[in-house]
Amino acid sequence: MGKPDCSVQVDAGMVETLPFTEFILVFGQLAVLVFVVCSMLAMGLTLTVPQIIAPLKDIRMVVLALLANFVLVPAVALLILVAFPLSEGLTIGLLIVALSAGAPFLPKLAQITRGDPAFSVGLMVLLMVVTIGYLPLVLPLALTGVTISAWDIARSLIFLMLLPLVVGLVVRARYEEVAESVAPVMSQASGLALVVLLVAFFVGYFPDLVGVVGSTAILASVLFLLAAFAIGYLLGGRDGATKRVMGLGTAQRNLGAATAVAGLNFTDPDVLVMVLVVGLVGLVLLMVIGGELGRRAGGGGLR
Repeated sequence: MGKPDCSVQVDAGMVETLPFTEFILVFGQLAVLVFVVCSMLAMGLTLTVPQIIAPLKDIRMVVLALLANFVLVPAVALLILVAFPLSEGLTIGLLIVALSAGAPFLPKLAQITRGDPAFSVGLMVLLMVVTIGYLPLVLPLALTGVTISAWDIARSLIFLMLLPLVVGLVVRARYEEVAESVAPVMSQASGLALVVLLVAFFVGYFPDLVGVVGSTAILASVLFLLAAFAIGYLLGGRDGATKRVMGLGTAQRNLGAATAVAGLNFTDPDVLVMVLVVGLVGLVLLMVIGGELGRRAGGGGLR
């Protein structure tokens, strides 16, 4: 599968002649770009380099985090795909999610669960940066029989994620007042773009999403997320605040990276459908788990 042909002739009457569904999907792809770029800019504008580096001085925890997210979680995804065979597109989608770590929502989940906030920031950035180099190298190897360019994947992640993050960090370091004023705007823009892309892809891929309901795709997503959480939690050490962040940080995959790769590099709609399914199931499931962990931690029932 190659990159989708997203080239559209810009001439008079384009919107009128462009089929409604295709127009919605093009609009959704634009929302993907805005969501990823604005999320990374907002992250960079609100963080400092010392904030990122400080929690990563624990080498043992860094090694365990990398092991959990980039070895054990992909292995679990492969086992689930053996137990619950899916279509080629859905299989690719789950593999993309399994190889994408470092979700920008982790600090918020850490707050809900009364986890270690500093560790959540460091873990999030570590996993996101590693994903940018790891995903383009491993995904082509995992997709037997599918031709895809590692550079195409890497290029999209570098320009959509790494570059905006670096720009945000530089602006924050040199012009703190500007960063503080722009960061909320970027955060709001990314949130709005996320809503737009979800609505656009829900409308554009509605028949495909309906086809997933009642299939093994949802069951596979739930099992994958629960297993990922268990892996992170068990490898999170003895400190409860760190264990909770590690568990949720491992289960909450990087929807921005996965959406960008699925939407910009594959033509099969099932690929993006699976990414969205895992993302939506994960949002509900991890909010429930996070709320319960936070309640128990606040009541002294969890250490």
